[in-house]
Amino acid sequence: MKLEELGEFGFIDRLAGQAKARTGVVLGIGDDAAILAPAAGKVTLATSDMLVEGVHFDLALSDPRTLGRKSLAVNLSDLAAMGAQPRHALLSLAIPPALPVEFLDAFTSGFLALADEFQVALVGGDTCASRGGLVISVTALGEQCPGLVVRRSTARVGDLVLVTGTLGDSALGLELLRQGVRSGRSVERHLDPLPRVAAGIRLAEAGLANAMIDVSDGLLADLCHVLDLSGVGARLDLSRLPLSAECRHHLATGGNDPLVLPLAGGEDYELLFTAAPEREAVIRSVLADCGVQVTVIGEIIAGAGVSMTDLAGNPYFPARLGYNHFGITRDAASSRLPEVT
Repeated sequence: MKLEELGEFGFIDRLAGQAKARTGVVLGIGDDAAILAPAAGKVTLATSDMLVEGVHFDLALSDPRTLGRKSLAVNLSDLAAMGAQPRHALLSLAIPPALPVEFLDAFTSGFLALADEFQVALVGGDTCASRGGLVISVTALGEQCPGLVVRRSTARVGDLVLVTGTLGDSALGLELLRQGVRSGRSVERHLDPLPRVAAGIRLAEAGLANAMIDVSDGLLADLCHVLDLSGVGARLDLSRLPLSAECRHHLATGGNDPLVLPLAGGEDYELLFTAAPEREAVIRSVLADCGVQVTVIGEIIAGAGVSMTDLAGNPYFPARLGYNHFGITRDAASSRLPEVT
């Protein structure tokens, strides 16, 4: 079926018919605005991400179902980084007229499947025609008690720097996709990331994370956001970076700098957080209950910037920090953070 045969409102009706009602939704899809009722004693957290064809994804490298899942996952990861429970989402699409309805059906199927996994209600959005590529905009809403929300600005001198999962897999997956590889752990991590929602909520509700962010632009770039807002510095031991077996093999066999992917590759959607050293054992226990590994990679220090030692214990100076949409890839020469010492 062609999209012009279905029409805008036919597509909206098709999508609305698949969306499930959930707690807190007084009025969902169909009116000028949704009506939502937050849980008693909770505040609402809102986040929005846009995915643009040719910038964030290549339709030649990704299938519509996993693209739908990823479109929601990147927003849920932001909520996870603040310890929020995801509740609602709005989905807006700018659609090229030639895009088949079957593509949109698979996309929305993936989006709603991930929504079901996290008990998220689709409550609205918008559609329009695109004269260029596909544009996806998602707004996600979550809830948490105001005193439990974790921010970027509250890292403390003496804190440990910790990260969940492994780093560099998504960037490696993108490299492999561009080389024609279509399967494997790293490829899956890039196309279909899993947000650390349960881990973020557990860290927040147990009061274990002092500051937290998700790793989307790259470990160094995202750590710099925390350091800048908290007014502190950090010391990292790069020999402790958590890497998958696939990533370790790649780093050992290719590239001039084996640390670029885990430090600056981005889109890992792991949680990077700081915590008091005496809470490390409790953190490991709490995250083990979620099936999530955690690794200490450094500590928060007084001052500004980051000092790093490489795999051999020598001072390390990064070639780049992470992705910058409005300029050259962010590098140490063009950014005031980190100050490498």
